[in-house]
Amino acid sequence: MNDEKLDSPEAIKAFLAGTDKLDFQVPKSTRYSFLAGTLKRTNYFKLSKKEKGPVLEYMGRISGYSCAQLKRLISQYRENGWIGKQVSNRHTFTKQYTQQDILLLSQTDEAHQTLNGPATKNLFERAYKIYGDPAYERLARISVSHIYNLRKGTFYQRQRRHFTHTQRTVVKIGERRKPNPQGRPGYIRIDTVHQGDQDKQKGVYHINAVDEVTQFEVILSVEKISERYLIPILEELLATFPFVIINFHSDNGSEYINHVVARLLNKLHIEMTKSRSRHSNDNALAESKNGSIVRKYLGYTHIAQKWAPVINEFNRQHLTPYLNFHRPCFFAEIKTDEKGKEKKTYPYRCMMTPYEKLKSLPNAASCLKANVGFEVLDLQMRLTSDLQAAKAMKKARAELFRRISSEVLYSHSSFKEKDVELLLEDETA
Repeated sequence: MNDEKLDSPEAIKAFLAGTDKLDFQVPKSTRYSFLAGTLKRTNYFKLSKKEKGPVLEYMGRISGYSCAQLKRLISQYRENGWIGKQVSNRHTFTKQYTQQDILLLSQTDEAHQTLNGPATKNLFERAYKIYGDPAYERLARISVSHIYNLRKGTFYQRQRRHFTHTQRTVVKIGERRKPNPQGRPGYIRIDTVHQGDQDKQKGVYHINAVDEVTQFEVILSVEKISERYLIPILEELLATFPFVIINFHSDNGSEYINHVVARLLNKLHIEMTKSRSRHSNDNALAESKNGSIVRKYLGYTHIAQKWAPVINEFNRQHLTPYLNFHRPCFFAEIKTDEKGKEKKTYPYRCMMTPYEKLKSLPNAASCLKANVGFEVLDLQMRLTSDLQAAKAMKKARAELFRRISSEVLYSHSSFKEKDVELLLEDETA
């Protein structure tokens, strides 16, 4: 823009009136020269206060500066005859120690593993006076406090970077090893399954415990995995198994590896073990049951924590009996080749329910708890057929999801009864 003709307050006032709806702005690199040229061209300092108003408005509109900033720049022009960045005139001390000195400091610290200040100064004096190295002449006279100042500097930090690796925490609870049941029931694997988050709200937690030999499984749910909720559920879970519990194996989660759970197991004379590092198969049985049982029958969708007691009723009355007395499982047959390598196969003849597997074990009666006998367990198994138990479990599951889904869906006015029915059909499918 050529503004040489805008050399008077009247011309500038007419320009502003004619371009009221237009936006002008000079580049940042030429703003100072624009302001200096306008002040000189309009002879700003000889104008009256009334005449300065349009000129100030014009400079502010074109430059984009505020009124306060414009006045500071105008004062600078009046004092110095130019507008620009002012160079600080503060006193600065010359650097006594060069980058070469700092490099020597970093090399010394690296070699001696960063000794304290007095010891480092003594090393500099010895290097110069005893060993005659002229590179240490300045450092030999350095003060102890200034050694720490140099260590804080950017150049020194670039030369030396310390990385502290995460220190593992040793928790002396449980033993890191894989249990060896040797064909005996009572060695349970346990894991926690979380039923998702929604709107920053935690869902219910499922505690899934599986016996390694018989695949006898107990599932219970808790609102939270704190001591208040978890300990009563663990006591009930351990009491639900019909045989004596010998070993309690989990991963390294703090919900199980803590002193409260350790005291509970110690009171019941149950050994506690935990998974080893870099041995993902140590708790593989519980992990596989999480997917094939818990996720299959309880799904992945968020379920609020308040529904844990209702889910537990379903688990006690339907899911746990169905899994142990009416749902067949494959059991491995282990063969050892001539090299001593074990190979697992899963022949059809090894398929049976967990209860049948328990009865098939040698001396199975001796493994049962004192108040449990096979006569009572046989009666419980024959109360319903496999098909009847599956249908009852499915019906109870649909009713459970109906209660949960109805509350969620009816909280939104756009859902109706038919939406609930469609959702339940999808869940059942």
